[in-house]
Amino acid sequence: MFIQEIRQTSPRKNKKRIGRGGKRGTTSGRGQKGQKARAGHRIRPAERDILSKIPKLRGVKNKIRTPKMFVLNVGDLDKTFKNETVISKKTFLKHRVVKSSGIQLKILGDGDVKKAFKIIGLRVSESAKKKILSAGGTVSE
Repeated sequence: MFIQEIRQTSPRKNKKRIGRGGKRGTTSGRGQKGQKARAGHRIRPAERDILSKIPKLRGVKNKIRTPKMFVLNVGDLDKTFKNETVISKKTFLKHRVVKSSGIQLKILGDGDVKKAFKIIGLRVSESAKKKILSAGGTVSE
């Protein structure tokens, strides 16, 4: 008989596993007894319970996304376009100033205007409108 041939006659009894998880031993950081030490304990905030009971107000609502305004100055128009051109959203798409047609455009009054433009269907600030009209152009929104 050798020592490696010796077998145990009765199976080993497993130890009682206490407080699994939490790295704190017996109670796993839950304290002693009581409601908070038990499984399934969850104290919920009252506001969340009230919101879940009210229909149509459940959950978090998304913020309303306002589309970004693409801003062009009058001085930029004077550099980019020729005299007496009709400026609309289509001309901006054609000249690749704007990539998509869903963007809102507005013309502001920074810079000087020497050419007469016909602006159709675009938002124009008051200062830009004065400069375009004084140069001999027209604005129709």
